[in-house]
Amino acid sequence: MSASRYGESTDRTYERAGFGAPVRRGSRPALVVVDLTRGFTEDDFPSGADLTDVVGATGRLIEAARPAGVPVVFTAIAYTPAEAAGDSVTWLQKAQGMRTLRAGSEAVAVDPRLPRRPEDHLIVKKGASAFFGTSLAATLTALGCDTVVVCGATTSGCVRATAVDAVQSGFPVLVPRECVGDRASGPHEANLFDIQAKYGDVIGLADALAYLDRLPRT
Repeated sequence: MSASRYGESTDRTYERAGFGAPVRRGSRPALVVVDLTRGFTEDDFPSGADLTDVVGATGRLIEAARPAGVPVVFTAIAYTPAEAAGDSVTWLQKAQGMRTLRAGSEAVAVDPRLPRRPEDHLIVKKGASAFFGTSLAATLTALGCDTVVVCGATTSGCVRATAVDAVQSGFPVLVPRECVGDRASGPHEANLFDIQAKYGDVIGLADALAYLDRLPRT
């Protein structure tokens, strides 16, 4: 494990415990773009923050994935009026601000700055993980994918949950640092540390672009 912002003592503790080994990188990755919807990427929305840089970096990664035919899967959290107003979604009892993410509203639209295409997949979810209660694992398996590159928001919430469930579904995980964001730097950095230690490789955008560039062209 490379040196982190948490100091050498913390790094040594995790290394001694056997955490932080690099993951295997397959030859058929998928890009999973978690919740880069307007309600998360624009600070005009109660649930959002200015994630302009994250959107830009993710857009670069998506464009780099196209020549190799890498599948791109977008996710969005969206609630029906009944779900948003009631208590049927337990998470909303804790995260009250998420009730504004109503199906059909501008808040749940994929950020228009992203280079989304009609052939890209869209997973609509009710919770943090892109895998829980969705068809994502089955879709990735049907597409023959062997690695998941996770981008999106927020690092401490849906990105981390998706990374954990990707591993538990049998997929090695890569998380490009520039392609994920959060509302505050503390939770962002802490969860990148935890992902790197236990669940996937947190890598630079340049490394991710090089990985995609090495894939066979379609």
